[in-house]
Amino acid sequence: MRWWHIGDVLALENDLFTDDRWSAGTYWSELGQLDTRHYLVAVDGVAVRGYAGLCDYPDEAFVQTIAVARDEQGHGLGTRLLQALLDEAARRNQRRVVLEVRADNARAIALYERFGFRPSGVRRGYYQPSGADALVMMRS
Repeated sequence: MRWWHIGDVLALENDLFTDDRWSAGTYWSELGQLDTRHYLVAVDGVAVRGYAGLCDYPDEAFVQTIAVARDEQGHGLGTRLLQALLDEAARRNQRRVVLEVRADNARAIALYERFGFRPSGVRRGYYQPSGADALVMMRS
């Protein structure tokens, strides 16, 4: 992901995450931390169809975000984005990868479980302003 993708990424954020979406400032900040961040976009021609981000902490990697355009969902793009993040975590010698997912997002939870992520906790009311719970999942 590069700065010129932010507008398209925000359009997907608005469509997919309405109340819980990230701001342009958040993406600018994330892209400015090249030593610990790894962000990808999936592009069809010039349109961003999906994106994903990873944070590399000293003792674990953290999946920051994964999103796929509604009309691309169910066709393997989320799987490819997640695999790319896990490959990057391995390249950075991370043995544990953690993520948070809305507890009511069954499709995403099923994807993460296919990759060996297991629930490790719940953050009550984590997503704001919606108040939705976050399921914390870990893969070692």
